[in-house]
Amino acid sequence: MLLGSAPWGPAPSLSIPGLRTWRPALAGSSEEGRSWKYNGEQNSWFLPSQNLKFSAEDKTKQVTVKSEDLFEMWWFQQGLSFLPSALVIWTAAAFIFSYITAITLHHVDPALPYISDTGTVAPEKCLFGAMLNFAAVLCVATIYVRYKQVHALNPEGNCIIRLNKAGLVLGLLSCLGLSLVANFQKTTFFIVHVCGAVLTFGMGSLYMFVQTILSYQMQPKIHGKQVFWIRLLAVVWCGVSAFSMLTCSSLLYSGSFGPDIVQKLHWKPEDKGYVLHMITTAAEWSMSFSFFGFFLTYIRDFQKISLRVEANLHGLTLYDTAPCPVNNERTRLLSRDL
Repeated sequence: MLLGSAPWGPAPSLSIPGLRTWRPALAGSSEEGRSWKYNGEQNSWFLPSQNLKFSAEDKTKQVTVKSEDLFEMWWFQQGLSFLPSALVIWTAAAFIFSYITAITLHHVDPALPYISDTGTVAPEKCLFGAMLNFAAVLCVATIYVRYKQVHALNPEGNCIIRLNKAGLVLGLLSCLGLSLVANFQKTTFFIVHVCGAVLTFGMGSLYMFVQTILSYQMQPKIHGKQVFWIRLLAVVWCGVSAFSMLTCSSLLYSGSFGPDIVQKLHWKPEDKGYVLHMITTAAEWSMSFSFFGFFLTYIRDFQKISLRVEANLHGLTLYDTAPCPVNNERTRLLSRDL
């Protein structure tokens, strides 16, 4: 997979007559990566590889039309900005749909149940598991694209490269935890479910922290300070929620409120540990929203990057023959029309 420059970057402009070479920066166009030569005597531009020739006026119009077309694109059509958007929308939909189903069937109480409690009993657990598994795939794709983007923007920064690799590992572990939470309910496999939750929230929080450090080191050269402050706010929000959830859940499951608390799905105000339960669930939902807010900050960054796939053929047939040079295919992974 190759990462190319985004088609909505600054449109190239024709230079003064003294400049002899012009290379378009519009990714995905038929002119990408080709050098146009300028003929000063005829005041025209031509592409030697295909014998194409345009006047300077035609060339200016061509670039202007392409730039206008790009500005007419919807925000989610620009680059890979749909990826973090889809991640947040899909994950939120998984929570909402399973919550509505569990409430309708009276499997949990309407007042702030655990997120995983809404996916404990059938049929909502089937919906919860399937949607969160797909959310984990979207999360892997988002984290990988972010990793490649930071690496491309900082190819020589040793500190940034190490932090970027650490962020990739932490993010992938968080995705693994999300899949474990989706497939192992706490009433059936409590230990596995807790391990998944620790990976999801713990490694996810560290991932957010690492990315915030990267944002600090990349500003103001790569992006503005505003992005860093927004991500820092999301990290603080996540940290406060995590501390509240960890403290109250430790007290709640210490054994002082009965052995069957793990299996308990319905809570009443007069039950022991009700206050701790409500604080824990509120902190869990709050922490999830901080994750949503953090990934939404990727939308603007992902508008500046595109993803490609390249097929390298070793022969013209699939028989066991000697390798021969062939023309390789290089196309977009997803159509721009989508």
